[in-house]
Amino acid sequence: MYLIEPSGWMGNANKQPSPNYNQRPNAADISLLVIHNISLPAGQFGGPYVHQLFTNCLDCEAHSSFDDLRGLNVSAHLFIDREGVLHQFVSFNDRAWHAGASQFDGRDNCNDFSIGIELEGADDVSYTDAQYRELIAVTESLQSYYPAITTARIVGHCDIAPGRKTDPGLAFDWTYYKNALG
Repeated sequence: MYLIEPSGWMGNANKQPSPNYNQRPNAADISLLVIHNISLPAGQFGGPYVHQLFTNCLDCEAHSSFDDLRGLNVSAHLFIDREGVLHQFVSFNDRAWHAGASQFDGRDNCNDFSIGIELEGADDVSYTDAQYRELIAVTESLQSYYPAITTARIVGHCDIAPGRKTDPGLAFDWTYYKNALG
């Protein structure tokens, strides 16, 4: 079990604070976990680009596919790279900007009440064993600290923004992940 500090930071995560967050309407209302994927450029892993995107340091001239990211202010609470290394960009006490236009269980604006975890990956590329191990450990810690995040309230970005988002994609093994949760 990982320590979550009262400040909302996970003790074992590499901390890289993002400016892309604001206050939650009700910090006690954390009740949803959203799983995403990201790779920059798309389908390429490693390198500094995801970190740069979440900290507003991305040079949009570095790759032709980055032009659409110009001026985009996004973040996630956590990012798990292909080696299973955990990075935190936003305190859980704050609202990260990961879900966009979204709805779950009749409620809009999922950023208000969710924690967003980005896995370095793509919809059609298998995730690594190290990522699943870290994601399971992180999820169990979050569920212990935020008991309203039940297994039924763990979803993909695709579930809260259908038609707009497809991540974490068909390559994500939901059955394995959810069965592994204590």
